[in-house]
Amino acid sequence: MFRLLLLLIIVVPALEIAVLILAGNLIGVWQTIFIIIATGVLGAWLAKKEGLQTLRLAQLQTQQGQLPSGVLLDGICILVGGVVLLTPGFITDTIGFFLLIPKTRTIAKALLLKIFNNMIKNGNFIIMNRR
Repeated sequence: MFRLLLLLIIVVPALEIAVLILAGNLIGVWQTIFIIIATGVLGAWLAKKEGLQTLRLAQLQTQQGQLPSGVLLDGICILVGGVVLLTPGFITDTIGFFLLIPKTRTIAKALLLKIFNNMIKNGNFIIMNRR
């Protein structure tokens, strides 16, 4: 897991720089900067909107005595999507919007569930139940 994270820390910024240089050459430096700022502002607004909606839904489910497990996964996706959108770049913006938009977030949630289930099955993730 650490190796994958280290690879992402090195590869993603290098790819982002390459895409930013390419975009600057194709559409211009100022247009590229404007797009980066606009996606950051739009992403922050969307993250706030989706985060508040998810928080309200979690509170409602908790008040009704339900476990808000699906909503918690939504919250994780929204948090990661919002953080990723704050980093400048087109690749990270794409990933951030993918995690923030509800229809595409369901794909990410399914992937997270699969990863969590595999971790539980392999004994890498332990669930403790207090009673």
